[in-house]
Amino acid sequence: MDILFENRTDAGRRLAESLRAYAGRSDLIVLGLPRGGVPVAYEVARALEAPLDLLIVRKLGTPGNPELAMGAIASGGASVLNRDVVSIYRISDEVIEKVTAKERRELERRERLYRGDRPYPELENRCIIVVDDGIATGATIRAGLAALRRKNPARIVVAVPLAPMDTLARLRAEVDEAVCLTTPEPFFAVGQGYRDFSQTTDDEVREILARSWGESPA
Repeated sequence: MDILFENRTDAGRRLAESLRAYAGRSDLIVLGLPRGGVPVAYEVARALEAPLDLLIVRKLGTPGNPELAMGAIASGGASVLNRDVVSIYRISDEVIEKVTAKERRELERRERLYRGDRPYPELENRCIIVVDDGIATGATIRAGLAALRRKNPARIVVAVPLAPMDTLARLRAEVDEAVCLTTPEPFFAVGQGYRDFSQTTDDEVREILARSWGESPA
């Protein structure tokens, strides 16, 4: 298939064009999923003149096939399990607990590294745009959405450059709006739509946040 986006910056700028209706809202906040979603979310937040913050979510990889999500966890204690994957691969509760504990430690590490002592933003009655660099199974972002719903926002919008059609359809049932620039078929992986899909590093996330928050990275 043809390359759709040069890199995450390009994807974020083009995604922002599809979200112009939200520009200028006083209740708006953009939440990026680290790591790869943060550079995309930065461009969206900048274009819409909205504050940028994080929604930290960790995928629970299937043993032997870590790229296949059997579920995900998010800040605030929310978790989602893909019962179909758990059943097909006959994954035991013990294995699920072990993988969850490992990813919980990484989630907490990222919270300390990225946020430091910065308090979480108030999300009640706000319009939230959740941004990632793309969606595959949807397990990761669904865990994040479960965490967000506990905060009683006024509106939740999911915005991504690309996703498979079936995953997008399921997500639309869980949010107020889902914005997706393209749904390539066949869909193999998020990276198929990018010319440069190199991994976003922790340092890059911290630099982007410092730029957005008007601070210097420690």
